[in-house]
Amino acid sequence: PEQGGLFVFMDDAQRVFSRSGTVPIALPPYLLNENIRNTKNIAQLFGSLSGERLKPRGLDGQPVRLVDCPVEEVIERADDAVDALLDEGWEPGQVVLLTTHHRHPEQRNAVDVGGWDAYWDDFFADGDVFYGHVLGFKGLERQVAVLAVNGFKDVDRAKEMLYVGLSRARTQLVVVGPRALLEQVGGDGVKQRL
Repeated sequence: PEQGGLFVFMDDAQRVFSRSGTVPIALPPYLLNENIRNTKNIAQLFGSLSGERLKPRGLDGQPVRLVDCPVEEVIERADDAVDALLDEGWEPGQVVLLTTHHRHPEQRNAVDVGGWDAYWDDFFADGDVFYGHVLGFKGLERQVAVLAVNGFKDVDRAKEMLYVGLSRARTQLVVVGPRALLEQVGGDGVKQRL
């Protein structure tokens, strides 16, 4: 602490929780205008939802995959996508499945059986596929994310939730859900990039 420093990173486009205020740090901000965390394909997709244009400077990477299906089939098809990713050679600890509305049964079961502490311990252990909800995964990431767009409880927050969900994967992103809903929430930028 005596010789270290503090770096605070924030992204106004990820204000999933409706809070206002300012950061209580009286230092000059440095605007970061490049994204090197995600592949270019992923950064371009979620970047189209933000008013600020970050230059995607990461690796080219694989195209974002879209599994177009009705809301009623999203969870089943997202599970299929996870299985396919594991068959391709991704390690279970590299994969997260996130939902946008109702929680995945695996997440509910993990919390019911082990409680919240064990649930989060499993995430940090990186040993298995992690199941979560977009709102609880803000600021976290995995190499691979399957975003299960199974609707939105609060339509006013849908665009922000979509932005957060699309930005959680560093290398491979699979989006599962109705293309029409994704385009409606994401607008022309998402429509063009899908």
